Amino acid sequence: MTTDAQRRLLGRFVRSHRERVAPDLPGRRRRTPGLRREELAARAGIGVTWCAWIEQGRDVSVSPGTLSRLAIALALTPAERAYLFELAGRRDPDAPQSRPASPAPEAITALVGALACPAYGLDRQWNACCWNAAAERLFADWLGDGRQRNLLRYTFLAPSARDLLPDWRERARRVLAEFRADYARLIDDPGLNDLIATLKTESDLFASEWEAQSVMAREGGARTFRHPADGPLTYTQHTFSPAERPDYKLVTLVPCAPPG
Repeated sequence: MTTDAQRRLLGRFVRSHRERVAPDLPGRRRRTPGLRREELAARAGIGVTWCAWIEQGRDVSVSPGTLSRLAIALALTPAERAYLFELAGRRDPDAPQSRPASPAPEAITALVGALACPAYGLDRQWNACCWNAAAERLFADWLGDGRQRNLLRYTFLAPSARDLLPDWRERARRVLAEFRADYARLIDDPGLNDLIATLKTESDLFASEWEAQSVMAREGGARTFRHPADGPLTYTQHTFSPAERPDYKLVTLVPCAPPG
């Protein structure tokens, strides 16, 4: 069963992504961006009224088949599709089966301690739950003693994050879009919702990106840093979730070899 908050968020999500999809026949300039509601309904094979009710957050039962057609019509990424199903409280028939979770993320703690490169663990609220010395050196103002351990708070609110990350604005957007992929499973968490409300108040970028409803899978790739002591650094980021505790993440930063 979905809550009122989930249904409202589902409606905003569908509408936001509808407005991003280019119409089949652009024609003359439109007063509103993206697809019209009736165009989305036609693409997804559902009634216009039904589409309106979903966007309005009404208490309607949306089948997995309807959600699947909506995801295709909206050209959602796999992460966005998973988020759509989470908000609707439905299981995606095309999603891979996950193994049941066990009580503790012991594998993450062991691997973080064994690695020489920067590595840290994130809990379900994206707080750093463990890290090694290399990660603390790289993220001194995030993982140092007495610091705020939440990755979102650090990224959006810490002045040092803007210095450490040369492409801070884009990196912040990516972190939030990746977090949003997890948020549908945590929508009723009071502490997390308090954090989001605070960040929306204290960060204009967070507020605008939160309303943009962007969703991304957490992916690897090159990550550059401008360290105050070590200078320019480049790593390849890899993120893993243990099969026995998929709500936790292990993040590793493997140093890139210098060119030639």
